[in-house]
Amino acid sequence: MLLMASFTHFSRNGVVLPLEQAVISTYNISYAYGFGVYETIRVVRGKAYFLSDHAERLMHSASIIHLVHNYTAADIEKFVTDLISTVQIDAFNIKILLIGAKKPEDCELQILPLSPVFPEKKWYRDGVTVSSMRYERLFPQAKTLNMLGSYIAYDKARSHNAYDCLLLDHADCITEGTRTNFFALKNRTIISPPLEQILDGITRMHVLEVAEKNGYTIEHRSIPLSSISTFDGAFLTSTSSKVLPIRTINDFSFDQIHPDASELSKHFEEFLATL
Repeated sequence: MLLMASFTHFSRNGVVLPLEQAVISTYNISYAYGFGVYETIRVVRGKAYFLSDHAERLMHSASIIHLVHNYTAADIEKFVTDLISTVQIDAFNIKILLIGAKKPEDCELQILPLSPVFPEKKWYRDGVTVSSMRYERLFPQAKTLNMLGSYIAYDKARSHNAYDCLLLDHADCITEGTRTNFFALKNRTIISPPLEQILDGITRMHVLEVAEKNGYTIEHRSIPLSSISTFDGAFLTSTSSKVLPIRTINDFSFDQIHPDASELSKHFEEFLATL
């Protein structure tokens, strides 16, 4: 994990420490086996977006994989806030790692500041390219450290200059991206894959709330990859990308970035400005 030199501290088990102490033992078998959950939070001018939502989802992810620990959502919020106070950068991400153990008291909670690569402004105007690969996550509703399949899919996408890779289920229906949620657009209807098949992204959740308030209809149903040409457009959401239009999926390209996607992106930016 790359951390920029401008970051000086991290948090371990609720204690803010110098960054050089941010290590995980190679003898930690839980970490080696991916027995852990994580969250990524966007911070802008000292404000952590949707902090309580992320803290609650961390708890939910841990419960899904039976990771028993002694932390509460309120603890997570406090530890993140304490760490943010040490950072003098306008925009960055916070990554939370909760690593399991045989005893709850031995679980390890690492909270680190990161400098992610945010999307280029022109991508919101022109859209991005995504690829696809068949892969189904073991616990789709939990944000776990079991990331090998997603890593391989994302690496493949990047090797073809794609922004992300869409994951397909056994019926070749789109579920989500490796680090994004996926949506299709038809007229003024937003179509999302079924909730039981995906991670309910925090940004996803708030984008849909904004969409409903602005007259969009929401549908949850399977989206076969073969049906993409029947839609007017598509977009991705995530902590870093917010609402990012898609121009090309594999060999298929939409004629244009659908105006409803651009409008929704604008509405979401306005919503963020009120937080």
